[in-house]
Amino acid sequence: MTTARQMLAAKNKHDTVAVSPNATVYQALQMMADANIGAILVMENDKLVGIFSERDYARKVVLMGKTSSNTPVSEIMTHKLLCVPPNATTNECMGLMTEKRIRHLPVLDGDTVLGVLSIGDLVHEKMAEQEFAIEQLEQYIYS
Repeated sequence: MTTARQMLAAKNKHDTVAVSPNATVYQALQMMADANIGAILVMENDKLVGIFSERDYARKVVLMGKTSSNTPVSEIMTHKLLCVPPNATTNECMGLMTEKRIRHLPVLDGDTVLGVLSIGDLVHEKMAEQEFAIEQLEQYIYS
């Protein structure tokens, strides 16, 4: 079974995109758009303090009548983070994301952020694992 560390290593993106809690929501959205991602880590002094997602924007800015240019990320980010260690398996990550209804999962080695796995990353990996299992079964049947 593939681990979170292996999935991160297989991703082409090696830079973790992060923003300061003092940045405006607009700045965070611009960084997310530039990186073509749906969530951004919020880091302060190299320490993970939250995550800001498109869902946070929709529910805590737009629907509450706040403005992107005047609202700091710290005011609306998700503070209660769910994270996994590098040895977490695909199934463990998918189970947590499904149960908690989240789409982005930071991977931490102690206090060090290794990266972020998206639900898309996990679905892609799960499909690859299933394709491999099918190929192995076909080879067994036809040999």
